[in-house]
Amino acid sequence: MDLCELCNNYLWDDEEECYICDLNLDEDDMVRFLQGNTRSCPYYQSNDEYEIVRHQAF
Repeated sequence: MDLCELCNNYLWDDEEECYICDLNLDEDDMVRFLQGNTRSCPYYQSNDEYEIVRHQAF
């Protein structure tokens, strides 16, 4: 499973009838994002509501 599928920015688009990454990036950010020079997506936001709670418990 790709991390995109677990991200809050990965949303269903009714017009395109597929999932899209719903980031509102300016041109410079989009170039950096598409070049993929990072190990993981810097814009990833977990949609796991309990992740923070589990982290705080330890």
